[in-house]
Amino acid sequence: MNQLSSSKSGPLNGNITVPGDKSISHRSLIMGSLAIGESVISGLLEGEDVLGTAAAMKALGADIYKDDDGYWHVHGVGIGGLKQPDAPLDMGNSGTGVRLLMGLVSTHPITVTFTGDDSLESRPMKRVTDPLTGFGAEFEGSDDGTLPITVKGTSNPMPIKYELPVASAQVKSAVMLAGLNTPGITTVTETIPTRDHSERIFKYFGVPTSLEGDDIHVTGQAEITAKQMAVPADPSSAAFLVVAALITPGSDIVIKNVGMNPARTGLFSTLAEMGGYISFENKREECGENVADLHVKYSELSGITVPESRAPSMIDEYPVLCAAAAAAEGETVMRGIEELRVKESDRISVMVKGLKACGVNVTEHEDGMTVSKSDVTGGAVIKTHLDHRIAMSFLVLGMIAENPITADDGSVIETSFPGFTDLMNGLGANICS
Repeated sequence: MNQLSSSKSGPLNGNITVPGDKSISHRSLIMGSLAIGESVISGLLEGEDVLGTAAAMKALGADIYKDDDGYWHVHGVGIGGLKQPDAPLDMGNSGTGVRLLMGLVSTHPITVTFTGDDSLESRPMKRVTDPLTGFGAEFEGSDDGTLPITVKGTSNPMPIKYELPVASAQVKSAVMLAGLNTPGITTVTETIPTRDHSERIFKYFGVPTSLEGDDIHVTGQAEITAKQMAVPADPSSAAFLVVAALITPGSDIVIKNVGMNPARTGLFSTLAEMGGYISFENKREECGENVADLHVKYSELSGITVPESRAPSMIDEYPVLCAAAAAAEGETVMRGIEELRVKESDRISVMVKGLKACGVNVTEHEDGMTVSKSDVTGGAVIKTHLDHRIAMSFLVLGMIAENPITADDGSVIETSFPGFTDLMNGLGANICS
């Protein structure tokens, strides 16, 4: 394990760019691998999760490499052209990668075994495998639906109509990807909107896709052609810097080229309602995605009740919101977020235990937590449970703690935010191993 400790920080100052959006990076590699021709991707997140998807797509037949200038080149095999891999696909810690690829391979006549690390092998997969059986795919694995799982793809896929029982962009995307090599129209119905990166990139690559009320229709077996992709900076990664600047006195930073997909910006709306200074500058659109530069200054925050309807647009950001809530006057109430219990860890339970160990006044609910303004004493070693967002959230909290806060394993941060420590320290943080 590689422990990281964060100590009280002076002001954060500077103009920086955070790594590329993880969700879009996964999808760029997948869609490029299905297109005819060469796609060139700039800004790809080079964290372990995305590199795992690149390795998986290579094993499935695509030619993928990075040039000396940092651009990624993807030579696709065409929809329906995936090949049988020679070995199981190890997806590491990536829930997004494994769920999307299960959907993709389920409608190809190949057999693929998916494995992962201890954390990923404890996460539920039935929410994906259940709808995919409707296409004709078969799944072999444990009774509880966890990895390792072997997918026996069908040679005669049938289109389905599927209503999401829970708000999940990963499940939605898995069904949409299965629909790519399925004749006819596959329909996904979502009554609670989730992030729409798949819909946007399907349209960008020319997949016949239409929206009709709550229904998303995908017409299968269309030929798609290669594209140039510029991946915007990940708003979920920017979130850690935004919160750090808002709670650290004297801070004034600019984060460039951040993805502003409306389905991903719930945290920024919440922080603004709490009194945070966040200015969205140089707004533009790139490759079907909204982008802006974020100007953030230290602010005196006040607690709010976060609307439950906002949860899908900030589900990954609740852990770091806890750091802001600990510095905000009054109470910050976060409910309707039981989805956090089946992430890389049970993020509600893990955050509550860690916050209490750091002197933060927090109450756990079955579907969330309430955090009150606290004198953050720190001095604790946090069990991260192989969860990158838990590790980064407590390192941000350590910047306002009286005593250092230590993450028991900082190496997991590389899955989503390579270079996190150096970037933070370059702005003025005090994080060390």
